[in-house]
Amino acid sequence: MTVLLAIGTQKGLFLAAGDDERRTWQVGPAHFPGTAVYTIGVDTRGPRPRLLAAVDSSHFGPSVAVSDDLGETWQEPETAPIAFPEDAGAAVERVWQIVPGTAAEPGVVYAGSQPSALFRSTDGGRSFELVRGLWDHPHRPQWGAGFGGQAIHTILPHPDDPSRLLVAMSTGGVYRSGDGGETWSPANKGIKAYFFPDPWPEFGQCVHRVTRDAGDPDQLYAQNHHGVYRSTDGGDSWQSIAATLPSDFGFPIVAHPSRSGTIWNFPLTADSERHPTELRCRVYRSTDAGDRWEPQHVGLPDGPYYPVVLRDAMCTDRLDPAGVYFGTRAGEVFATNDEGESWMTVAAHLPDVLSVRAVPV
Repeated sequence: MTVLLAIGTQKGLFLAAGDDERRTWQVGPAHFPGTAVYTIGVDTRGPRPRLLAAVDSSHFGPSVAVSDDLGETWQEPETAPIAFPEDAGAAVERVWQIVPGTAAEPGVVYAGSQPSALFRSTDGGRSFELVRGLWDHPHRPQWGAGFGGQAIHTILPHPDDPSRLLVAMSTGGVYRSGDGGETWSPANKGIKAYFFPDPWPEFGQCVHRVTRDAGDPDQLYAQNHHGVYRSTDGGDSWQSIAATLPSDFGFPIVAHPSRSGTIWNFPLTADSERHPTELRCRVYRSTDAGDRWEPQHVGLPDGPYYPVVLRDAMCTDRLDPAGVYFGTRAGEVFATNDEGESWMTVAAHLPDVLSVRAVPV
């Protein structure tokens, strides 16, 4: 088995095919050229992977294109598949995340939007309905907007219980549901919002990304707007794991696909200095759930280095050893086939990279 990389950029979707060793890559031409692709969902529950691309045309607005043949052909509905009902009084500005449901829910796909809303599909991502329980939450009028907008960018169905869902947004923080989305509660205890008069609010945090541990589904990791955290109780409480990182600011955080306690992130200096720490392109890995972090940079560009890695632009595959992939706002994509010990360049000179997904083929 090898990997197909789906690379969403500001000017189209690029597919990069890897060889059996994930060492050399062939990058194809742009799909949806000139159109921003903010995220890609990969549904592996069927006989072949289904790709779901969140395309954002500056003329026609946001939509979702679906491919069941690894990008050879795409189907896109004539009307936007993700849209608010008339009584919601809102319009979808952008789709930030597309995530399949659990194996127990074939056909279920979730999408997170700007403004912050959750949508649910039961037909594999061809049409969606608003999850009213979150949209009608009494906190919603007080959710703010981060620098990139107000959006749900993280959706984590619980692998053992389809009724349990976790979402995260900028700004607003982490919210959980235990009844399939009917009701929601904030889950931000221990996550700091230094920009508020009370830095420990019930909600309003600017969470940048949340990921779930491979071995323990109730162990979570969060990259916040200044803060890196771990929860061992499904989000009831959070503890800082940033002590040995060079900075606690950044956007992505990803977990090993099969080994508990291993995570990666890409630190930036600060919210006011959004470039890599010490101007060096370095990924940081922890193998003990964040107690200790070590830099990984062999094969990555030397400094000075300025490009940023966005929250959706880092991922892992499901192979052994695990591959890790990330793209930058300078249009570069890097990969490792040995869990970060050494890196290689997949692509360069692409448009601004917004999202990266590894598709097993």
